[in-house]
Amino acid sequence: MKEILKKIASFLKIIFGYGILICLFAGGLTFFGYLAALIIGGETATAICVFIYEGIIPVIIKASTILVLLGLVIMYLTGEKALTANKEKASKHEGEL
Repeated sequence: MKEILKKIASFLKIIFGYGILICLFAGGLTFFGYLAALIIGGETATAICVFIYEGIIPVIIKASTILVLLGLVIMYLTGEKALTANKEKASKHEGEL
């Protein structure tokens, strides 16, 4: 059973990685759209900004939310514990009291 879960998790990690990469890339491209609108100006700039804000940004937000949930499922399937305090590794440095 664990073997199957590891295979499923490895496949889902590939989807998660590429999906987050696409979302980050698309989010970065919106900056260049706003920059082009700033340079162009006028009604065309307004149309560009409205298209980015109403058309692209909601899709990026929904996709990234789904991908974060997928990442949580992957963590659950593999048994990973991210962002937890590990008391065994916590030690004080020589200069600390």
